[in-house]
Amino acid sequence: MDPEAELPRRLGLFDAAAIVVGTTIGAGIFLVPNLVARGLPSAPWIVAVWVFTGVLSCLGALAYAELGAMMPDTGGPYVFLREAYGSLLAFLSGWTYFFIVISASIAWLAINFATYLNQFVSLSPLASQAVAVVLIAFVTAANYRGVKLGATIQNVFTVMKVGGLAVLVGAAFFVGHSSAPPVSPPPPVTMAGFGIAMIACLTAYDGWIALSAVAGEVKAPNRNLPLGVILGVGAVIAIYVVVNLAYLRVLGPDGIAAAERVGAAAAGRVLGNAGAAFVSVTALLSIVGGANGWTLAGPRLFFAQARDGLLFQSLASVHPRFQTPHIAILALGIWSALLAVTGTYETLAAYAMYATWVFYLLTALGLVALRHRQPKRPRPYRMTGYPVTLALFALVAFGFILNTFVSTPGPAITGTLIMLAGMPAYFWWKARLRA
Repeated sequence: MDPEAELPRRLGLFDAAAIVVGTTIGAGIFLVPNLVARGLPSAPWIVAVWVFTGVLSCLGALAYAELGAMMPDTGGPYVFLREAYGSLLAFLSGWTYFFIVISASIAWLAINFATYLNQFVSLSPLASQAVAVVLIAFVTAANYRGVKLGATIQNVFTVMKVGGLAVLVGAAFFVGHSSAPPVSPPPPVTMAGFGIAMIACLTAYDGWIALSAVAGEVKAPNRNLPLGVILGVGAVIAIYVVVNLAYLRVLGPDGIAAAERVGAAAAGRVLGNAGAAFVSVTALLSIVGGANGWTLAGPRLFFAQARDGLLFQSLASVHPRFQTPHIAILALGIWSALLAVTGTYETLAAYAMYATWVFYLLTALGLVALRHRQPKRPRPYRMTGYPVTLALFALVAFGFILNTFVSTPGPAITGTLIMLAGMPAYFWWKARLRA
């Protein structure tokens, strides 16, 4: 198990786009529209906020695409921050992604998988936890045995989940059903309501960074990294908008706001109990794809960090047969399962999005720093519309962080403290590295 072995480039363009689509579309499209409709009781504004936040997410993805094409190395966000600011911020990002962001996301998806499965098989709380652990074990084992196997699973589940959503949309527009109930004139849209809806939508779009983490395993990265990001995020925007149009056609804004599980409510109205069951199956497929995507991408951050001597050296090991960062994959799987079993993922989820956007902002600004310091470095792709598009994304990222501090100061302060708690660990690892 040579810790210096390289991870082979085995992922093509379709794999790259499927990682973006499959990781981004998890359970959000079945749950988040309810939160959006509560903040925006107007069909045109609901569609507008999904388009607007999709474009903003695409701008962030384009910034990462330039960085990834310039530095097509395994580790993505960790590598970008290391090159832009040095090892301290890079270490803190890896620390945060491991303990809060990626592990809590996998645990949350696994518990939601058990929740949807409960519609078909009655599960006790203990059985639900066991199902969550089995799902985490499945995606961990698959990615342990090879990046191509993990990518194949990602491709299959992405195609199936998109197919399931297509059936739902087709039924909403072409199968006879009673129209959405009439509603009274909606109250005026407020900036606060739009802001709440934006935050909800941004959580549903989260996941587009996953491709950058596996950049070192993508074939022809100069072409496939930016193109995979653009195709993937573009597909997600189109899917989200069309699905929301279907929800609006069947339920209307008031119906969406009243339905905790919007997808099941819409399908049940169009296709009856069979439709609701079909959406639950689609949600299960979607969740598996999301959990697999994070399990495929996440360990590469910690692998890169260990290679720099800033984590246990075993995490930098490459399996001699499967050619995967197998120890890093196992470590993430075990920690995610522990969060799922103990329920601490619910607490960490309150800090995860805040911490994620802190590093989104820092990475975006890092692009400016690298253009200034390394103007002659080859850049096979340059961010479209720079610097205006980058400034817009950075402004929204800063607004997201500021809004979290104002509206929920407790999670924001705690999230900041968790990130800063990595500093003693960083200096300890640095001291080990010098010894």
